[in-house]
Amino acid sequence: MSADVELDGFLRQLGFGDDTRALSRAALEASQLTRPGKTRLSVEKTGRAEALLRERFALHCHAPECIAFAKASGRTPVFAAAKQHCVRCGGSENARAAQELTEVGLRRLVVVGGTPATREELERLLGTAIELRLVDGTRHRPSERAKADLEWADRVLLWGATELHHKVSKQYADAPGAKHKVVHVPKRGVAQLLAGAVESMRRAF
Repeated sequence: MSADVELDGFLRQLGFGDDTRALSRAALEASQLTRPGKTRLSVEKTGRAEALLRERFALHCHAPECIAFAKASGRTPVFAAAKQHCVRCGGSENARAAQELTEVGLRRLVVVGGTPATREELERLLGTAIELRLVDGTRHRPSERAKADLEWADRVLLWGATELHHKVSKQYADAPGAKHKVVHVPKRGVAQLLAGAVESMRRAF
């Protein structure tokens, strides 16, 4: 087993491209983890090198929100060589939309509709940052439960173009207070669903 790694390859794996590799190398040299002219890095130093670079730089993709996030992080913003290295979204449209939703101040969200798989994706994306109630749009929801959902939530998203029966959506759309909380989202994708909630929250301010 090799006791060291190729340095440029190591930096590339962390998301530093040809145009930013010199910047990352300079940081490592200043911390005496390598020195000018060296092409390899001791395996024993890779953990410390990665921790230093992640503390020093905020890699981001080309999305304006991700650029702003990196600039506000207190670290040096750097364009990532590939979008999956973006510290905000990891290259995922769904993750980017989820992050944006947490940034607009929404804390309690009800989603009516979708499939078991998309509800699982919403739990994965938002479950630690936002309180969720995910309602099966194909099953009857007692009116008192729908009313309680509406009172509890910051927003209720009726996810059209998915598995959503009219009788279920009507319980929310026709309820008192629906005008200010219920958002109809006619698009199928998770990112589009969350974008509808973000737009609604921004209109309220």
